[in-house]
Amino acid sequence: MAEHPHALLIRKGYEAFSRGDMDTLRSMMASDASHHVPGSHPLSGDFKGIDTVLGYYGQLMEETGGTFRVELRSVLVDGRGHAVALHHATARRGDKSLDEDGGIIFRIVGDKITDLDECVADIDVDDAFWS
Repeated sequence: MAEHPHALLIRKGYEAFSRGDMDTLRSMMASDASHHVPGSHPLSGDFKGIDTVLGYYGQLMEETGGTFRVELRSVLVDGRGHAVALHHATARRGDKSLDEDGGIIFRIVGDKITDLDECVADIDVDDAFWS
């Protein structure tokens, strides 16, 4: 059985992110896409618009000296424009390290990602790492 197109889109996005391929990510997202990051640290909040979202991804790499990595574990779809990606993230910032599970709930309209709601296993761990 072939994988659903929305699952393929999400897998392609994770691969592009892992390569630092912002041009591919830009082509996959709506111009008014939003990425919502939980927590109460300097990188949490709502990033609205494709340039702002991609800028946030650049900040992740800058803050971690390029060590931020995500390993996609699975993708779930509902066939109605929603996908859930479960992943494992690792990174280093100075003497701090991040090693936790997380996920993103995606909203897809047509063939474009319009909204990303990020979830983490432990918000306190995330806040401590990014603060």
